[in-house]
Amino acid sequence: MAVATQPNNSAENTDPRVLRSRQMLTESLLRLLARKEFDDISIQEIADEATLNRATFYLHYPDKNALLQAVTGARFRDLIARRGLSFTNCDGALRAIALGVCDYLAESTSCPGQLAKMSLEGSIIPVVESMFQEGAAHHAMAPGVDSKLQATTAAWAIFGAARRWYQTPDRIPAEEMAAKIEAMVKPIFLTASI
Repeated sequence: MAVATQPNNSAENTDPRVLRSRQMLTESLLRLLARKEFDDISIQEIADEATLNRATFYLHYPDKNALLQAVTGARFRDLIARRGLSFTNCDGALRAIALGVCDYLAESTSCPGQLAKMSLEGSIIPVVESMFQEGAAHHAMAPGVDSKLQATTAAWAIFGAARRWYQTPDRIPAEEMAAKIEAMVKPIFLTASI
């Protein structure tokens, strides 16, 4: 799956035309998902539904998977915000992300329609990986450490543990599970930084 690319240029991120086009594309995809399988939706259909042209779609996203990742990322960050979780440094970030994944699984698998049927791995893991890669950019890494591999390993570990938690009858509260996930995944990061 392609990595969701959002320009880092702050002018583009605040330009009302850019924001409106992205919102229109997002809403278009969500409406189409209510009627069709993701694999059966074309970029032309997304653009038509959004009343935009195909070229406008490509100005914002390289493919429909990137749009889906952007939608997933926004939903995931919204879940973290709704919980009142914020982190400006590493302290608490791992637990907040683990709790966000637990919430994401609980909300996505209980929502009606196509989103509940989609591969959750393909939508949430790249978002979590990119969050870890963003964090790694602020730290010196031990020689030979592959920060992308580290991010992938941690993202899959969190997703796998959260999915096991979600599939367990009479599961513990999400907050308690997030603390357990944090304890298990934290060593991945401790061994890699200087």
